[in-house]
Amino acid sequence: MTDQNGRKPYAGPAGGWGSLRSVEGILLREDRLASGNATLLKQNKPDGYSCVSCSWAKPDPDELRRFEYCENGAKATAWEITRKRREAAFFESHTISELLSWSDHDLEAGGRLLHPMRLDRARDRWVRVSWDEAFREIGAELRRMDPKATVFYASGRASLETSYMWGLFARLYGHNNLPDSSNMCHESTSVALPEAIGAPVGTVTLRDFHQAECILSFGQNVGVNAPRMLHPLQEAAKRGVPIVSFNPLRERGWERFTNPQNPIEMLTGAETRISEQYHQVRAGGDIAAILGLSKALIEGDDAARAAGREPWLDHRFIAEHTHGFEDYVACARAADWPDLERRSGLAREALGRAAATYARARTAIAIYGMGLTQHRAGVENVRMLVNLLLLRGNFGKPGSGILPVRGHSNVQGQRTVGVTEKPELVPLDRLAEQYGFEPPRDTGMNTVEACEAILAGRVTAFLGLGGNFIRAIPETAAMEAAWPRIRLTVQVATKLNRNHLINGEVAFLLPCLGRLEVDQQASGPQAVTCEDTMTKIHPSRGQVAPAGPHLLSEPAIVAGIAKAALPVNPRVPWDEWVADYGRIRDAIEATYPHIFNDFNTRVFAGGFHRPLPVRQREWNTPNGKANFHLPTSLREDRDVPTDLERPDVLQLITLRSNDQFNTTVYGYEDRFRGISGTRMVLLMNRDDAARFGLADGATVGMTTAVDDGVHRRVDGFRVVHYDIPPGCCAAYFPECNPLIPLWHHAERSKVPAAKSVPVHLHPVA
Repeated sequence: MTDQNGRKPYAGPAGGWGSLRSVEGILLREDRLASGNATLLKQNKPDGYSCVSCSWAKPDPDELRRFEYCENGAKATAWEITRKRREAAFFESHTISELLSWSDHDLEAGGRLLHPMRLDRARDRWVRVSWDEAFREIGAELRRMDPKATVFYASGRASLETSYMWGLFARLYGHNNLPDSSNMCHESTSVALPEAIGAPVGTVTLRDFHQAECILSFGQNVGVNAPRMLHPLQEAAKRGVPIVSFNPLRERGWERFTNPQNPIEMLTGAETRISEQYHQVRAGGDIAAILGLSKALIEGDDAARAAGREPWLDHRFIAEHTHGFEDYVACARAADWPDLERRSGLAREALGRAAATYARARTAIAIYGMGLTQHRAGVENVRMLVNLLLLRGNFGKPGSGILPVRGHSNVQGQRTVGVTEKPELVPLDRLAEQYGFEPPRDTGMNTVEACEAILAGRVTAFLGLGGNFIRAIPETAAMEAAWPRIRLTVQVATKLNRNHLINGEVAFLLPCLGRLEVDQQASGPQAVTCEDTMTKIHPSRGQVAPAGPHLLSEPAIVAGIAKAALPVNPRVPWDEWVADYGRIRDAIEATYPHIFNDFNTRVFAGGFHRPLPVRQREWNTPNGKANFHLPTSLREDRDVPTDLERPDVLQLITLRSNDQFNTTVYGYEDRFRGISGTRMVLLMNRDDAARFGLADGATVGMTTAVDDGVHRRVDGFRVVHYDIPPGCCAAYFPECNPLIPLWHHAERSKVPAAKSVPVHLHPVA
């Protein structure tokens, strides 16, 4: 029942009947109720397709469940296999100016794109064009440009095969300007982990969950962002494994879960408590919280050794495998408990209790998400979590390790095969030998740098391989104003989104096959491959008929543009690759033999994990050790004011609803938070709301509380009193992206610091 302020309070668990009703509801809306349920049986199965939503791991064949999908994964599938279509007549009936007034949901909800389109600026419309014309005109534009002034963006859904071709195309053309969605989320991980443990990715596999004796989570919403993780979490909780969560908001997935695949639980309403302890850390308080945990561990170790009991720290591991321990201990000892409590928002007793729980476990996994990475000190946050694991030797033994929960289904894999602006991450000498050219060696633009260049008028072309770039980035108003100055914009997509309405002088919209669709090429139906968040490479085979006869696959589109833009190179067999994706995998193997040896055989024989020496306690760092790092400050967002310094400022956390994946909005039901029918809400602590004189249901605007000469404001948000730490507030992404300054990003990784944005509130009468 909806209350007087438009909320629908939800008392149920994650999963359960609420999840089941939500899945069946979207299948019904997309006219795929019967066939969609049949398709879902193939999701994340060895002979099926990889989910197009998050990158959570596919189980090994002996651990498969009948249903290997979650609520959000099912929504992503229904969204892609919808029977709805955007026919050419739609674009004749609607100008781009009109469509700009539509919501994100309504733009995508109309269904699949069917024909390649060219912008007719005089008529303010997209008009149909042939594939040959599109490739020819795009190629002609690119040939006239300085390659260094162009940007080739990739969202995280493209396969390993497409991503390899995309990165090679960029380098053959002459640049490393290859930003991707990782730049907006887990680039802090990619910078921090190599320095700390010598690997850029997580070290945990699904089997580690069976042997973990403690699970720690920081800044990650499992019920929305990776719901299939709830299965191993539930199994761990049922066998008595303590799960300790640190997150500003109390998220239902970390509280309790009813397994929709368990008939007894569904019939009886049985729930499993997930978190044994739930600590609501302040936005920007993670460094203080982790340093407090470390201080409590060190003090507990002192007391244990003095009493002749088992130490709390793994001194043998520390001595043999780490560097910087003594300095870190000195830093923790010097930290002042009142300051740690003030910055973290957590009591000393709570941190001590969590530390004691961790100390009792022989093995532990630490899970984290963008609640750690999207801060000014995002890199330090990740390194601090590594410190916590190093103190007890929780690397390189079963049941232990660090687990960054990635977003897009192949965002990690794209980096593995060369979609990166960092030339040092790509075997350029091998590419030079393989394809007979000299690859560019200079560092390219990441997402923030590409935005800076667009604002400065230095970008002449933007090619987007999927995604909704302009909606996902910070500084939205300025970016939308600058975007039309780009000479050429090209977007590869399955559905219409806002970035297709903000265009360059010359623009093309190229519709592609979705991953779930049968991809028929000259050698027969094709399979593609992806890498999940646990570094496993696995295949994906399309299951449903294509949405229309004029769609091309992503590899075919990349090849078509590349052939039109580049001189002929007989050593780059674009057409042969499109005819047989196995040939692309052979090329990937030749470029990365240490990762992809015997690629075509192994990937279809159950898949394989890429090698990760840290799992054997081998540290590929300059000093050959795992490294402790010291925090430079307890403040995670040092370039902006906080409520601790200025009571008139709140720290805004941007977040996703239960009814969205990244910028894709499936609907307006954020079931777990009880928000219904709108996304224009601001979640506030009751005491803060009282302090600002804001009743539940009041309407406010927000401005960014920085003095940099730019006025950033969003309006029309309804106040919702919510369980959130004092000094913090929360609202949805991407509606609040206009408030995030482009310069407010993680040091070194340049991930937008979207989890702590200083704002002023402005009541609206």
